[in-house]
Amino acid sequence: MEGRLINPSSSLPDAKLSSVADSSVLQICGGYPLQGHVKISGAKNSALVIMAGALLCSGDCHIRNVPLLADVERMGQVLSALGVRLQRNGDLLDINASEITSSKAPYELVTQLRASFFAIGPILARLGVAQMPLPGGCAIGARPVDLHVRGLQAMGAEVQIEHGICNAYVPGKSRRLKGAKIYLDIPSVGATETLMMAATLAEGETIIENAAREPEVVDLANFCIAMGAKIQGAGTSTITIDGVPKLHSTEYSIIPDRIEAGTFLVAGAITRSELLLSPVAPDHLVPVISKLREIGVSVVQETPNCLRVLKSERLIAADIETMPHPGFPTDMQAPFMALLAIAEGDSLINETVFENRLRHASELNRLGADIRVKGNTAFVRGVPLLSGAPVIGTDLRAAAALVVAGLAADGKTTIQGLRYLDRGYDRLDLKLQELGAKIQRLPGSEVKTEIAPSSINPLVNS
Repeated sequence: MEGRLINPSSSLPDAKLSSVADSSVLQICGGYPLQGHVKISGAKNSALVIMAGALLCSGDCHIRNVPLLADVERMGQVLSALGVRLQRNGDLLDINASEITSSKAPYELVTQLRASFFAIGPILARLGVAQMPLPGGCAIGARPVDLHVRGLQAMGAEVQIEHGICNAYVPGKSRRLKGAKIYLDIPSVGATETLMMAATLAEGETIIENAAREPEVVDLANFCIAMGAKIQGAGTSTITIDGVPKLHSTEYSIIPDRIEAGTFLVAGAITRSELLLSPVAPDHLVPVISKLREIGVSVVQETPNCLRVLKSERLIAADIETMPHPGFPTDMQAPFMALLAIAEGDSLINETVFENRLRHASELNRLGADIRVKGNTAFVRGVPLLSGAPVIGTDLRAAAALVVAGLAADGKTTIQGLRYLDRGYDRLDLKLQELGAKIQRLPGSEVKTEIAPSSINPLVNS
């Protein structure tokens, strides 16, 4: 259907997106080994920003390997509100932004999806004016947009933030941004992507120093290059963009999701199972694979785009510190906490990227884990076995960690908070079912659970 995206709610495809995710639960009977091959979907964080990047093109963009996610649905709604035409067929998404009829993104959508704010760069580059509400998303800590704003100001934009709305315009007759030299105080992925997109149509050369190096930044750069942009250095700390007057139509395929792949590697490890994963980009998973091997999990590269995780006899404690790429990814911290909860010995996890991203520790403790939190550090003492219990996913990756833990727990685990899970995992429950997991999505009304406040758990100190 033109202007609409397919509803991604996995086991209940005919239900309303938000109401299904809010009211349904996942029920897992743990302790069963997994077996088989899992197909890794396109990268969520690439898909969202590439959809925003399609605003730079005045023609058609055909984007392949687009995952079926709630966040993709919301980004599509944001683009539709701007006048963009979208049509989806399987994993192919056709986007036509030849006419952007509005420079104002809808408040109710942007506040639900942080990535939609990144569209301010392409809108400003195309129209010379943009109005964007400040973003929302998972409550995992402050993620300010000051780096985006300062970069756009360096490129000649006038930017004001009032009443939660970011208003930006380019003064002068041409309404065209100017190339600039921009230094980012921190290697922010969002700021790097926003400014890189804006610079593709700017007049002159833009240099972004201390740029983010994540694979998704490189994917966006390659997409823009496929449209005729002149970008060098993506994947390094210095990106150079020579602005061009116009970008053209293209067909592009999104990279595999390294976080989904990492989550399935952990699922194989925690259930002592052997799984085959493809397509993957092993170079994007180096820190994850390295840490799994340190814990005692064997991961073998079968082909250039295929990995096999082998059954592990013994899991050993290890320390983790999250870092920007190429360091250990913050998005894998929660699933690894679930794995280390049953590893032999004491592990220390230090979260350096987001200050509020250890809330899943209290939920893992409901399952019998022994985790203490102090500030942004979690102390994990391995236990022999987890036990099923009702739990709540507090953000996207926390929900995934609880699924992973539930697969290994003895008994039944019931997980609420699926609106987070569906934001970032393409039909995770169905993929796990195909691997032999005893997991099903049920209406919340069919499952009676009472979950006491996690703050009373004596194992967690906030």
